[in-house]
Amino acid sequence: MDKSKALPIPVLVTGFDPFEDQAINPSWEVAKALDGWQYGDATVVARQLPCVFHEAINSLQQAMDDIKPSLIICLGQAGGRTDISLERIAINLDDARIPDNADQQPIDQAIIAKAPAAYFSSLPIKAIVRQISGAGIAAAVSNTAGTFVCNHVFFGLMHIIAQKNRNARTRPPVRGGFVHLPYLPEQVSAYPGTPSIPLDAMIKGIQTAIQTAIDVKTDIVETGGQLH
Repeated sequence: MDKSKALPIPVLVTGFDPFEDQAINPSWEVAKALDGWQYGDATVVARQLPCVFHEAINSLQQAMDDIKPSLIICLGQAGGRTDISLERIAINLDDARIPDNADQQPIDQAIIAKAPAAYFSSLPIKAIVRQISGAGIAAAVSNTAGTFVCNHVFFGLMHIIAQKNRNARTRPPVRGGFVHLPYLPEQVSAYPGTPSIPLDAMIKGIQTAIQTAIDVKTDIVETGGQLH
């Protein structure tokens, strides 16, 4: 096949609509800025997910069915964090501190009945952290994605991927994971001292994450753990 005529390889990047008292959500601002961005044969397709339990997973499933991506990176807001957080693990639990955008507030409920207790990201998270940090942007491995809609989507993503890879053994496996983003500066202008990262730095960080996820198949071995 003439490589110049090869079809682009879709990379799905998702973000959420705003929730709680925020007018914007950095996850969607970054995702929509990356829509159409290319790296080699890969082209980013951005989709917005509702900050609503179960509806968010349904929207993610529909996007994956439509786009058929080989790589999926879901983004979410983590107000108060100081860095771009590469999430290591999703747990099969909803325990909402606040209601979602449909006023649902599940407490101590399984996300998917009879599914595993947890899934690990299949992104090379430590290599990504190294590359983002090397670009001068704060990044770290995170060992908790919380118990709100972000973890809910992360778990749903990895469950969908596990099923797809189990049923399609002959093709390269689909890979994916979740990245939490801090507030944008405009979100914290009235709250001095609250950490934030500018939009252009977040965009560069997620571009770096995509590049690394495409180029690195086996993650590096270096510490990314925490004492507490």
